[in-house]
Amino acid sequence: MVIFKIVAIAMMTLFIYLLFKDRKSEVSSLISVAYTLVIIGIIIFQFNDIITFIREISKEARVDTLYLGIVLKILAIAFLCSLTNDICKDAGAANIGSRVEFAGKILILGLSIPILRALLEAIIKIL
Repeated sequence: MVIFKIVAIAMMTLFIYLLFKDRKSEVSSLISVAYTLVIIGIIIFQFNDIITFIREISKEARVDTLYLGIVLKILAIAFLCSLTNDICKDAGAANIGSRVEFAGKILILGLSIPILRALLEAIIKIL
């Protein structure tokens, strides 16, 4: 299973991180970023299965593909902003990370407007 590989790499990375943490903090930050990139490389192939599953369900539910694309973009923004915030916190730049999360929230709000509009139109039709 993929999770065992991720956990094993995490434990090895943690050990190396702790070795460098007190001596060279810049190296420990780079180790954290490298681990993140390795994990993204491992799980990137899982996204294809997830997207295929979501597309199949949306076809069965007759959901417009426009909304599906918006939802996937929102998920990508949320994941990337959270990941960036964590990396910034590890590097000691929590302020930068929190600004990235704030920007992501604004972008998500902007992207969600068509979905909110369609939802309100559906509610009005029902009433």
